Amino acid sequence: MPSSILPVASSSRPGLSMGGGYDGSRGGYDGVGVMGGGMPRVDRIPLVLRRLGKFRSMDFELAFWQLTYLVVSPRRVYRQTYHQKQTKNVWARDDPAMLMLIAGCLTASGIAWSLVYHRSATGTLLLILKMVFRDFLLISLLTALVLYFLTNRLLVSSLAPHASTSDNRVEFAYAFDVAVNSFFPAFLTIGVALLPLAPVVVAKNWVCLFFGNTLFLIAGLQYTYVMYLGYAALPFVARSELLLSPLLPIFGGYLLSLLGFNIPRHALELYFGEPWR
Repeated sequence: MPSSILPVASSSRPGLSMGGGYDGSRGGYDGVGVMGGGMPRVDRIPLVLRRLGKFRSMDFELAFWQLTYLVVSPRRVYRQTYHQKQTKNVWARDDPAMLMLIAGCLTASGIAWSLVYHRSATGTLLLILKMVFRDFLLISLLTALVLYFLTNRLLVSSLAPHASTSDNRVEFAYAFDVAVNSFFPAFLTIGVALLPLAPVVVAKNWVCLFFGNTLFLIAGLQYTYVMYLGYAALPFVARSELLLSPLLPIFGGYLLSLLGFNIPRHALELYFGEPWR
């Protein structure tokens, strides 16, 4: 039985500095920095992406428990940010094991959806690549980029105690972590749970429409809430409640869709380029 606290990485790697400073032990920057005048900038891709080929150093056990808690208790995952900050002096994770596990889940999902739509081997491979690189990595990077600038411009407080100005910055690598965390529960709801329910929720009656649209509502709530928790966990981010504002259009769109717009049916037709069979 897992304890109430997530397992932690067995080793620490000193040398990382907050705010994008040069890391002599790695021969490069950690991914973010501060321009003259205090404006944040993105120097390089997150360290976690640059370590994708180092399988022996990946902690898959920790990544598995983090993925589990993202579904059942996402607040526990963000408690790890304090351990990360204390041991490595950065808020973001530097272990790409979670990325590898999510990519594996997307691969399995892609194969399953390809069987449903009777795709060829080439079509299956293209679907998997689209899921991993476009739906997951690209969308997560773009979301991280938008929220990185938004939070540093509008939500960061300069009144955090015992912290320098450079410390009061959201790391781009951390913004990417939060986007990755938000993706996984929503993916399970739409990419996995929708698979066995698709024949039901695309049916042309209101009850099926209600259940199918509610499934997409749950995915939107999960994505927004996990995103909010990620920034609320940082002590120097003020007014993090503003990140819950997408809930209003999500609920509004959901209520309007109940008037007769079947979200799963249209989403599947748009995504796979053909009507549900």
